Amino acid sequence: MESEKGSLNRIKILYAIMFLFTGAFVFGMSFILGKSHEAILRNTIVSLVGAGTIIFMLMDAAGKGKEGFSYDNFYKRNRYFIVYMLMVVLSCLFSLVPSEFWPYMSLIVVMALFSNTEIGMMSGVFFVTLSVMLEETGGVEELLMYVLAGAVALALFKDLGEETQVALPVFISLLMQAVLLMAFNVLFQNRTFSINILILPILNLMLNLIILLIFLNMFGVYVIRKSNDMYMEINDVEYPLLVALKEKDKDEYFRAIHTGYLAERIALGLGFNARAVKACAYYHRIGLLGDGLKWADVSHYYEENNFPLEAIEFLHEYIEPEKGAIKSKEALAVQLSETVIASIMYLIKKNKDAKIDYDKLIDGILDKKYSDGDLKDYDVTFRDFDKMRALLKKEKLYYDFLR
Repeated sequence: MESEKGSLNRIKILYAIMFLFTGAFVFGMSFILGKSHEAILRNTIVSLVGAGTIIFMLMDAAGKGKEGFSYDNFYKRNRYFIVYMLMVVLSCLFSLVPSEFWPYMSLIVVMALFSNTEIGMMSGVFFVTLSVMLEETGGVEELLMYVLAGAVALALFKDLGEETQVALPVFISLLMQAVLLMAFNVLFQNRTFSINILILPILNLMLNLIILLIFLNMFGVYVIRKSNDMYMEINDVEYPLLVALKEKDKDEYFRAIHTGYLAERIALGLGFNARAVKACAYYHRIGLLGDGLKWADVSHYYEENNFPLEAIEFLHEYIEPEKGAIKSKEALAVQLSETVIASIMYLIKKNKDAKIDYDKLIDGILDKKYSDGDLKDYDVTFRDFDKMRALLKKEKLYYDFLR
């Protein structure tokens, strides 16, 4: 609890810094550039309104939990803070160079991937507005051009995954930027088409391409693949923690492995994060290695072994759920899998040759959970529950393997 309060206070301080720094820096740049008193006041007010809006959107997204942000940005909000502070400076400095050179298309993508699509778009509009206001002869045409280019790029890079092919989205984004740059030069500035007017747009496209390729590669390595690689490690049955459990209690080890398999099948069938569910099934009883099964006794195992944050969240919920909170479907999948596996292993241990009616056993377990009213504690629909029942019954051949 103290840690959560400390984290919340730190975030509030970061938001205050964002707000004050934005107003102060824009005020300072407006003064240095010799703007009129009216323009300085306008720029400062707009900067504070924009910063305040973005901060409100960040707070609103945080209120929705990890679903409010893309990827793992809920847990890594420092990323956006750093990018935001850098963008305040860059947006002001961009006013000193020709607008055709501004690489906002790629920078809007960066801001969105470090927050979410809506915040990224709002950030792009805000920072382009700052650059236009500080320009000597800025106009709405520049704002329209870069906002449209950013919107197209955001739509193309909205859902990045390990298997995402980025060549076509990069090509389309650059093509749209090129079209808009040419339209800006020829239609809005009434310049005659010539080779000279292509120089800055070409440099703009090259800069956007470089930023996109470098950033997307780093994002893939340090955000997307890092989590995937960690799941591959901890979900290996030969991972040291599981091996240690096997050495201490073979029955618990095999119970964890079989529960993990079954929970993963349910997760895949219902579209959950199967890797995180499997990790929860494998490690929720790892406390048998130490002094107890409470969260305080086991949390260090997950932190020391660098478990992905979503897996830790599921484990925390499963081991020590918050009082009165609605539990996730993922937690129900693990619990049902564990109960079915434990029941079958118990019956086999009593009589290795026992004939088990798996359908009847599964129906009995799930019907009891329903009749006891336990489903009220879970964020699950009757359709999901029936699908879990069907998926559990499909694994009869696997249950025979437990003998």
